[in-house]
This record gives sequence, C-alpha cells and structure tokens, in this order.
Amino acid sequence: MKVRQIASLEAAGAGDIAFLSNPKLSAALETSGASAFILSPKAAGLTDRARIVTPDPYLYFARAAQLFNPPKRPAPGVHPTAVVGSPLPASVSVGAHVVIGEGCLIGENCIIESACVLGDKVQLGADSLLHAGVKIYDGCVIGARAILHSGAVIGADGLGFARDADKHWVKIPQIGRVIIGDDVEIGANTTVDRGALDNTVIGNGVKLDNLIHVAHNCRVGDDTIMAAMAGLAGSTTVGRRVMVGGKAGFSGHLDVADDVTVSADTNVTKSIDKAGVYTSMIPLQSHADWVRNFAHLRRLDAMAQRLRELEKKLAAKEE
Repeated sequence: MKVRQIASLEAAGAGDIAFLSNPKLSAALETSGASAFILSPKAAGLTDRARIVTPDPYLYFARAAQLFNPPKRPAPGVHPTAVVGSPLPASVSVGAHVVIGEGCLIGENCIIESACVLGDKVQLGADSLLHAGVKIYDGCVIGARAILHSGAVIGADGLGFARDADKHWVKIPQIGRVIIGDDVEIGANTTVDRGALDNTVIGNGVKLDNLIHVAHNCRVGDDTIMAAMAGLAGSTTVGRRVMVGGKAGFSGHLDVADDVTVSADTNVTKSIDKAGVYTSMIPLQSHADWVRNFAHLRRLDAMAQRLRELEKKLAAKEE
C-alpha cells in the first residue's frame, strides 16, 4: 500500500492517510475511505486498517502534511522588471516589479515574490519567503525562515501625535524600527508599526494571523500566537507562549505574563501578571434577552446606592 496524500476523514479516499484527534468523531473512522489513519493510543483499536499510533495525532498530522506538501520553490534569479539597489546572493529569487532599496542585507535562499517593496537598509534572514505585495519600510529587520503573506506591512508609522493649544495634531516622527525574530509567520494584511523611539519587537517563533495590528513599541514574546483581527495598542508587552483569540483587543501600556490564554473578543484593559485563561466576552443571546438584561445593568448603580443606604440603616439599628 502506498500513501500519496493526507486528507480529512470525510474526504479521504484510497491512497490517503487521515487523522483523528477528537474522540467525538470516532464514528467517522468506519465510513472513511482512507487507506491509513493517524490515531492516539486510545483510538488505536477502533479500526483494523493500517494506522500510525502517536500520543499527539494533530502534531503528527502537521508533520506529515509538511512531508506530503513541500513548498514550491521558484528558480533563483532576478526578474528583469525588478529594481534592485543592493547586492543579492545568487540563491535568491526575486519576482516581477519588486523594489529593493540600498544597503539591504538579504540572506541565502530567500524568495521575494512580485510587487514586494523593501526600503533601504532592510535585513531579511536566510530562507525567508515574502509573498506578493509585502511592504517592509526602511531599516526593519526580519529573521531567518520568516513567512510574510500578501499585504503585510512592516514598519509603517505608529499613531504618534501631540496636540497643540489650538487642538491641532502635531506629528511625532517615528524613529524606531521593527525587529522580527526567526521562524515568524505573519498573515495577510497584518501590520506591525515601527517604534516611536525604541523598537517594536516580535520574538522568535511568533505566529500572527491575518488582519492583526501591532502598534508602535509593542513587544511580543517567543512562540506567541494570535488569531485574526486581534490588536495590540502602543507599548503593550506580551509574554512568551501566549495564545490570543480572534478580535481580542489590548489597551496600551499593558504587560501580559507568559503562558496566558486570552479568549476571542476579550477586551484586555489591565495588565495580566499570572498565567491562565482570561475571558471578558458577552455570550450570544436573543435580542429580547439582551435588552432585558441591559435594562438591569443600567439600574445597577441605583441598586448599589440603595444597598449602601440599607446597610447604614441596619448598622444604626444594631448600635
């Protein structure tokens, strides 16, 4: 038997290998057309077909998927429409209409797809991949083996303004950089602003989904992962191995400890100094229930005042 590809339990056919990580889906093993399975020890007896038994089927699936689906690699060389102002290693591939500024340091085996723009003095580590349309502003540093998806913008100005006596906004030059570590992946249309004075820093192994905003002077620790539409306001420091759900927002000048999990839609308005799971979302409910519950919330202040008055009266009687 030969295995040619990895697939889901439902879509798998002859020659495919599928995985089961959720015991609730064990019934799907019987109807799956897969030739082989990746299973946990507890699920190993659920089928008599060929199987790989591993303590973490999902992780094994990820490794197998990489094996069956290696990334495509264009031939080295520079497209004739590219404008390149810096020397490049012969192993680098540069696509159509790419612009690379002066004083850049580009590592071996990098792939820079069409319409990317790298400003002056940008550093790009070896084996990195910039998908079409990535923009990296002057002086920013990207580590080795980075993957930046289309539309990502690294090093734009942060929201730095002071207000004068006439209430007009006066721009503060953003003179820091963005420093990104090794093995970082940044999703499509995600933006990481340069620091106002110091640098914005993204640690090693960080994974940022699509449509995320990281503001100026933020620091994101190693191996942190953030889902789509999350946002960090300026000078937020996030620890290592933090997991952030989609649409979670962080107010500025906060510190978040290592190994914190922030649920989707959570609004983080104060620092978190202890590992754990934090949630502040409002569960979905019918509109009528929401209106009724919100009416109660509006009366909470008055109810609290009445309670304080009753406590004073009770205290007076006890005296």
